Amino acid sequence: MRRTKFAAVLAAGVLALAGCGDSGSSDDNSNGGGGDGAGSDIKVGLAYDVGGRGDQSFNDSAAAGLDQAKDEFDVQSQESEAEDGEAESAREERLRTFADAGYDPIIAVGFAYGPAVQKVSAEYTDVQFAIIDDSTNTADNVTNLVFAEEQGSFLVGAAAALKTETDHIGFIGGVETPLIQKFQAGYVAGAEAVNPDIQIDVTYLTQPPDFSGFADPARGKTAAQGMYDAGADIVYHAAGGSGGGVFEAASESGNRAIGVDSDQYNTADPSVRDAIMTSMLKNVNVAVYEYLSDIVNGEEVGGTVTYDLAADGVGYSTSGGFIDDIVEQLDEYKQQIVDGDIEVPTTP
Repeated sequence: MRRTKFAAVLAAGVLALAGCGDSGSSDDNSNGGGGDGAGSDIKVGLAYDVGGRGDQSFNDSAAAGLDQAKDEFDVQSQESEAEDGEAESAREERLRTFADAGYDPIIAVGFAYGPAVQKVSAEYTDVQFAIIDDSTNTADNVTNLVFAEEQGSFLVGAAAALKTETDHIGFIGGVETPLIQKFQAGYVAGAEAVNPDIQIDVTYLTQPPDFSGFADPARGKTAAQGMYDAGADIVYHAAGGSGGGVFEAASESGNRAIGVDSDQYNTADPSVRDAIMTSMLKNVNVAVYEYLSDIVNGEEVGGTVTYDLAADGVGYSTSGGFIDDIVEQLDEYKQQIVDGDIEVPTTP
């Protein structure tokens, strides 16, 4: 099954899971009057990737989708997050803990949960699982929620090439995996569509199985500062929580950065806000919310659901007004991608 969903703008809050490695818990149904009780017997388990809620990026976007579902459907929820450097068995046990406690569905945030979801979903065939950023699981009780990150990255790459004053830009990936290479491939393709001769520096903070590159702002700052010192004036990061360091380097050096996943102009520390030119939007919130909406309403789930430019599943932000003068050009590129006139690569 391959489906496409439409996007919306959602808000985030703060939860945690007791007994699964987090501090605190959230299992009440207070929603400010948003729900009607239709989903009050549904218990959602959300397993975050490294960085968890509060990363101002990927995990926070997933949290926003859960928050809206709690508000609208009165579902119960518990949350847990992966620890940097943890063994595969820890991810498996996190999912089993949810299943044993009666949580159904269970949502795993990030491709790193792929093997764990495959193994645990086979043990709990009566529980529904969803995983973000992995499309390899074909079990009937698993829904794969995936995105065309390369398409959104193409647009911010074009934006960087249109706004650079040095014809020199950069890309920082958190961990060099096929998923993050999609961001790189799209960004480079978009920049080169504008200027085939543009100089693009590329670096990754860590290599698998070391996933700390998604949660190391200091390393992100050092990498970005090196690019700025070498002449780049705009750097795009796909590095999760490490992006905070990229923004610091951009702000301190008087340059610009491009955020990822969320509109980071609105989520990053106010002291670096003016350095964030735009963000590549990856609407994980929409995927989580719509999946839970289907569960609550008894809709069929399973298979692979793809969120692309045609569905507004990815895109770019205009907060701060820094790219208002090039929106028309970016939207022309977007239409060419949607129409199939531009095929964006998924590998560098």
